[in-house]
Amino acid sequence: MRSCIVCAKGPHSGRKYKRRGMEKKKGGAGSKVVGKSFRMVLPNLQRIKISLNGSVQHALVCTSCIQANKVTKAA
Repeated sequence: MRSCIVCAKGPHSGRKYKRRGMEKKKGGAGSKVVGKSFRMVLPNLQRIKISLNGSVQHALVCTSCIQANKVTKAA
């Protein structure tokens, strides 16, 4: 299973709702849920070169960890 090596963020399950009807704020009777389908929510993983314990290696890191500077990129 693909996951981030820093925070161990991996895929998790979620739902996608199918709705029918006009919303109340648009003058309708309200939208109704007519179906729920299951889906996988995947993290945004990037394969980058990082320095880990003095050696350079490729690793899968999520973008939130890259932006938070939790890893040091190798040149």
